[in-house]
This record gives sequence, C-alpha cells and structure tokens, in this order.
Amino acid sequence: MQRADVYAPRGLALTLETAGAWLLALIWIAPLAYAVWTAFHPQEFSTRFVWNAPLTLENFSRVLEAAPFGRYMVNTFVYVSFVLACQLVLCTLAAYGFARYDFFGAGVAFALVLVQLMIMPDVLIVENYRTMTKLDLVDTAPGIALPYAASAFGVFLLRQTFKSVPKELDDAARVEGASPLQTLWRVYIPLAKPVYIAYALVSISHHWNNFLWPLIVTNSVEARPLTVGLQIFAGVDQGIDWSVICTATLISAAPLLVAFLLFQRQFVQSFMRAGIR
Repeated sequence: MQRADVYAPRGLALTLETAGAWLLALIWIAPLAYAVWTAFHPQEFSTRFVWNAPLTLENFSRVLEAAPFGRYMVNTFVYVSFVLACQLVLCTLAAYGFARYDFFGAGVAFALVLVQLMIMPDVLIVENYRTMTKLDLVDTAPGIALPYAASAFGVFLLRQTFKSVPKELDDAARVEGASPLQTLWRVYIPLAKPVYIAYALVSISHHWNNFLWPLIVTNSVEARPLTVGLQIFAGVDQGIDWSVICTATLISAAPLLVAFLLFQRQFVQSFMRAGIR
C-alpha cells in the first residue's frame, strides 16, 4: 500500500507532463498544418476543411509570378552565410584568446563581451544605420550582415568549450612544434565540433528569420531578404488571399523545415553535448 501511495503521484505527474507536451506540440504545429493545407488547396478551401478537397499547385505559381521569391531566397542565403562565416572566424579567435592566454585586462575585456549579451540589438539600430550609411553599405548584403559579424554569445559558448579541453593536449601540440593557429585548428576546433554545429543551427535560424534590421537597411529587390519580401508581399490594401499568403510563408520557411528534418538527430545531440561546463 505504501508503494502504491508513493508511485501514484509520480504516475499522475508523468501523465500530466505527457499531456502538456502533446498540447504544446499541437499548438505549435497547428499554424504550420494550416499553412500546408491552404497552400496545396484552392482558395475556397482555405477556411473549409474537406478531406476530399482537390489538390493544386496553382498557389505556388501565383506566388512566384507575384513576387521574386527566388531572388529573396538567394539574398537570404548570401546574407546568412556571410554572417555565419564571420561569426565562426571571429568568435573562434576571440574565444581561443580568452581561454588560453593570460594578458593584461583579460577579465575586463571578457566582462565587456558579456555586457553585450544584455544589450538588445534594436537599441543600436540608429547607430548601425549611420555607420552603414558612412560606409556606403545601405541596401547591400554586407550592410545587413556586418552588425552581426561578431556574437558575444558565440564567444562565451566557445570560450567555455575551449577551457574544458585538457591543457595537456595544448602542451603536447606545442612540443611537436605546432603554432597557436595550428593548435587551434588541429586540437580545439575538432573537439568542439558538436558546439559548432549547435551554434551554427541557432545562428542560421535566427538570422534567417531576422526582420527589423533588414527592413530598415534595404530598399530594393536586389538586397531584400525573405522576411522583408514576405511582409511587403503580404501588405495588400484590398483584402487578404490566405491561400497565397500561406503559400509564400511556406516557401520562406521550407529551407529551415527541411534542414531540421534532415539534421534533427544532430541538432538534438549537439545541444545535449554542448552543455556549458
């Protein structure tokens, strides 16, 4: 009887947790399911869920004719790739310096890096725009990417990872004649691969969905990313065609959805192994 009394609350708690997880999953997937349904069915079925409704690809052709989503996709890919490449290089070098070198003011410098985590990027929009104007980079892919070229979170995450690498491996590489950059490339980076994967996935997802700064700094189709193009495309004056809007949204989100489905195991494992120690 005592064992039953002990395990009964645990079983109830597990049941409630499972039910809550399913409820949150349904709430999360409901908008995506609606977008998929509406994108592949005629407009008259956007608010009518009939199981034998005819399928169609007309919505996709209408979207691609109405807006240059191919160009938006290329702009977004270039912008996100440029940001990620700069972040990986700069954050790796900064984190390695903070993790393995003792220099005057190291603690103050790292504290200043951490302070940046508490500053919202939106606060710096005006100054960033002035800087991009002086550099003549307004309405360009570098102009969108440069304010995000370095990441305080990336420096912090990689520093903690590099500090967990045994110092003996660093000393052994030095004894073999490896330079600091060779040691970084051959010892630290391979051991931090799960962290790099986790950080890259987060960075790509965040900047793929970034909206406010690209909206301010871009003025033309040649530099406009998907999020801004989608907002302008959806901002109609006479009514809203939900089938077209949902199709455009699905096109914008499709690369991230496909990437997650393909790399979901690596995604979960990377975050499980990338814990800050």
